[in-house]
Amino acid sequence: MAVHDTVRNHPDWPQLAQLVHELAFLDGGNDSAFTLASGRQSRWFFDTKPVMMHPQAATIMGRLLNLRIQALGATLVGGLELGAVPLTALVVASPDAEENLRGFMVRKSPKGRGGRKTNNPPGIEGTSLEGGGDVVIVEDVTTTGGSSIVAVERIHNDTDCNVVAVISILDREEGAEAAFAEAGIPFESLLTRSDIVAL
Repeated sequence: MAVHDTVRNHPDWPQLAQLVHELAFLDGGNDSAFTLASGRQSRWFFDTKPVMMHPQAATIMGRLLNLRIQALGATLVGGLELGAVPLTALVVASPDAEENLRGFMVRKSPKGRGGRKTNNPPGIEGTSLEGGGDVVIVEDVTTTGGSSIVAVERIHNDTDCNVVAVISILDREEGAEAAFAEAGIPFESLLTRSDIVAL
């Protein structure tokens, strides 16, 4: 599934698409204009950090992500640094968040000290995951899905939590959906590349 119907049909979705187009999207004009974090070349580039730091966009993302997180029954949300850190914060701070929703982050490289107060394994910080629970992994931009799959594996291998879905702000439509399907992980996004390029 790309964009869930409840997200695409939400009255705030068109405004989010427009803000992402204005704040995050660059069209380089040819297929090798940009080198992505995955190493791939692309005509299109999306920098969602300005979107996450924009009050209207952040409010809408918090609302839409909480809509899906509640539908999935998750009580924990987080993901791999860096993109997931501000995204997690805006989700849990949203007025639309359930009272019991808590956030965490997964470091790319554990620092070795773990969660002294939370009893989390090294590299997983924030809310304690010691008691387990259902998790939604969030990501800012998804190309191949590799970053989120790393976070999913860390959560499944190092905690008693269960990842019920990965949700991205934007799916670049370059293989992530198939990679998550192969890994048995439900994946969706708030927007797709096609949504933004078409504006």
